[in-house]
Amino acid sequence: MVDVRVIGPGEASSDLVAVGLVAVAGADGPELSIGTDVASVGLDEPPVPAALRRPGFAAKAGQSLVLRSAGGGPDVVVVGLGPVEGLDHERWRKAAAALVRATGGPGSAALVLPEPLCGGDPQAVGAAIAEGAALAAYRFDDYKSTPRPSAVDGLLVVDPTQGSSALADGIARGMRTAAAVAFARDLINTPAGDLAPAQLAERFVAEMAGTARTSVEVWDEERIAAERLGGLLGVSRGSLEPPRLVRATYEPAEPVSIGGTTPHVVLVGKGITFDSGGLSLKTAEGMSTMKTDMSGAAIVMAALSACADLGVRIKVTAIAPIAENMPGARALKPGDVLTMRNGATVEVLNTDAEGRLVLADALSLAGEIEPAPDAVVDVATLTGAAAVALGTGIAPLYGTDPELVERIRQAGASVGERLWPMPLPEDYAEHIDSEVADMKNTGRAGQAGSIAAALLLERFTSGLAWAHLDIAGTGRAAETSGYLTKGGTAFGVRTLLALVSSYC
Repeated sequence: MVDVRVIGPGEASSDLVAVGLVAVAGADGPELSIGTDVASVGLDEPPVPAALRRPGFAAKAGQSLVLRSAGGGPDVVVVGLGPVEGLDHERWRKAAAALVRATGGPGSAALVLPEPLCGGDPQAVGAAIAEGAALAAYRFDDYKSTPRPSAVDGLLVVDPTQGSSALADGIARGMRTAAAVAFARDLINTPAGDLAPAQLAERFVAEMAGTARTSVEVWDEERIAAERLGGLLGVSRGSLEPPRLVRATYEPAEPVSIGGTTPHVVLVGKGITFDSGGLSLKTAEGMSTMKTDMSGAAIVMAALSACADLGVRIKVTAIAPIAENMPGARALKPGDVLTMRNGATVEVLNTDAEGRLVLADALSLAGEIEPAPDAVVDVATLTGAAAVALGTGIAPLYGTDPELVERIRQAGASVGERLWPMPLPEDYAEHIDSEVADMKNTGRAGQAGSIAAALLLERFTSGLAWAHLDIAGTGRAAETSGYLTKGGTAFGVRTLLALVSSYC
């Protein structure tokens, strides 16, 4: 991962790439704001405006333009930030990502910040720059005999304030957040043949090892059966790989007190390490990306792993039910009925609607925690209907508590992960009514598929404040763009970290 750190004016060597940030579009073309001491990065003067008025370059957020040096000095990468008005943290992320993409190879770059600093407080800007650069530099080359050329190795942020600790603190937080995202992305991108449920559980344990004030326990198949997790056991029946359930807890060193108690948030993540659809078999094309169906589990565990380093001041628990969904001889058959942890029965009419079954057990466990948690949030690549409704750039957000839903929506907005609140209409509850059990695991054909799944999950939330993120559309990128690299996105890690940090 690219190393991002702060330096003062005059500390950068002249062989580094100097980076200008375009802040406004002037009457005669883009105007450059590059800071007050361009000599600190080896430039005699800022690039002339005429050089910026190239066809297609309009200083839009995330645009970049490389100006090659003719006199032996450093090349300049001009990165667009768009209009000063409305300049937010997401534009800084995109600008840092554009810089990394533009450099295109190993080496270092010096990012000269404009003075005065635009776009918010220095800590938030620093975090956004670090996140954008580190996430854009992400590579998953574990299975390539010849790894792809690395992105820029180091990004030196030239601080015009000469000594603001807030900028450095923000960069440190952004780097830790990006590391959590990278951990989740690595797991999501790993082939399912090398990441069975037991192996995924081991990776979680290894990641938490040595993490301050964090404990982890793993339930094997025998314990899962003893705990009556009928959904998790049922989904795993068709696989030779036994299921696991991982439960991790973070206790803050300096807990915040709200109303005399420390808030407790429980995160639940779907962990289907491979989803064939079971006997309701997917097509070959439909299965091609199903190693990513454990994204929710990776996301909640990655978020929890960063809580100590980020100084989160509330208690956080993460629960990940993990299984393979395969069409083996003992696999669930359409029409089978499962008894879940809370005693409710579910008629399984489609074995490819398995995620809600394992989540139901995990949500039931969350509801049994004493004292009752303040909020329960689950994350899952749950329904194709989510992508049909909102595409691949926005995730549906459901919930029973308007205040929690809005807090999560704002957390997502602050980190550039867009969430759209969705309804849970009471009259749609009949969509999952079953003739033979308490409910069925499918809704009405062709109607409100994402809502039906959320309504089923709601029945296992024990009346707690609960929210559900359906990331089936946002959890995977079909192409590299901005700070997303093709493959698993780990969408939700940064939102959850912003959420648990918002209680401080």
